[in-house]
Amino acid sequence: MSLGHLRPSIFITGLLVSAISLSACQKQQEPEPSLEDNINAEESVPMSAEPADPNVTALASEDPTLNEVEDDTIATVNTGLTQMTYLCSPTLKVEATYEDNQVVLATDQGTLTLAKTNEGTNPEVYEGKTALDGSEGATQWRVAHKDRETGVMRMAGADDSSINTYECKKTD
Repeated sequence: MSLGHLRPSIFITGLLVSAISLSACQKQQEPEPSLEDNINAEESVPMSAEPADPNVTALASEDPTLNEVEDDTIATVNTGLTQMTYLCSPTLKVEATYEDNQVVLATDQGTLTLAKTNEGTNPEVYEGKTALDGSEGATQWRVAHKDRETGVMRMAGADDSSINTYECKKTD
């Protein structure tokens, strides 16, 4: 055999030897432990014969009266949030949500938050610097009488030339 014929076989043999030696040097993945191996490996924990909490039953010597129970069950929530619905003429339905010193008015035309501008309660006056539909203008909401029974809404456009007035009554 000549050196020309041996060169390719020596080269291929060298490649195979190097591939085998590299694969032998690489770390082999260990198989994952199975669920049964984990179950068998768990340690058993001895249990105590004593109960965790003693069973002590406390009995009241006398039952509370109806008045005592009634006094305990009265709950009042004062969130300062009031929701009311008004029907206005010309035709407009207004959902008003009062909270602290502002009111949120929701109608088919849009929703607007107005700030209270006076200290009085009859009438209460709320104003905003935009129209109800969000365009330029101004909106004023006045409510009066006991429990805010009636309201008047005034809306003006950007030029204040036309002012729309709605008279509103609270619905039940």
